[in-house]
Amino acid sequence: MEFIKDNALLIGLAFGSGIMLLLPSFGKGAGGVPNLGTTEAVTLINRSHALVIDVRDDAEFANGHIVDAKHIPLDQLANRLNELVKYKDKPVLVNCQRGARSAKACDILRKAEFKQVHNLQGGLNAWVEAKLPIVKA
Repeated sequence: MEFIKDNALLIGLAFGSGIMLLLPSFGKGAGGVPNLGTTEAVTLINRSHALVIDVRDDAEFANGHIVDAKHIPLDQLANRLNELVKYKDKPVLVNCQRGARSAKACDILRKAEFKQVHNLQGGLNAWVEAKLPIVKA
């Protein structure tokens, strides 16, 4: 018992560090949606013919986007779900600039009962950093 009292700070630090290491494995992203890195995203697009949805605003989309990405800004997504109904059972990859807005979009899609929704971790910034191709409008 005295050992615990004398080393409470170190024990707390070790426990906290363990929790922080395990935290990423507990959360899959917004609403249980998996976050995919760029390599996994390319595999999903090429092998499963995933629909790519870009939820950035018009100016960001015009500056460059993933090839064949469907542009639906986040603030319009809930009202335009009828355009995506045929993809409810197919793989969908959602991206934005850094990954935050796409996480919100993934949540909207999951609530609309889309079954295979994925979030591009790091967004288009990660895509460009990985030197993957983009298209400028």
